[in-house]
Amino acid sequence: MSLDRIVVVQGVCGGRPIVRGTRLTVSFVLKLLASGLAEAEIVKEYPELEPEDVRQALSYAAWLASEEEHLPAGTIS
Repeated sequence: MSLDRIVVVQGVCGGRPIVRGTRLTVSFVLKLLASGLAEAEIVKEYPELEPEDVRQALSYAAWLASEEEHLPAGTIS
């Protein structure tokens, strides 16, 4: 999987992953998708983004969700 459009730049957006060349965080793009906006609507509203930026933000989130994490007992109800 290539995520060449998702970067972390020290001192930009608190070190959170962003879409390269912007100050738009991956989490912001994901929130737009979660709110029901389509990829085309996001790109229209934020012309600094390209469709591949939106897809890579989603791929990055899927990658993070698949990472194994061990939570202490009782943290999930």
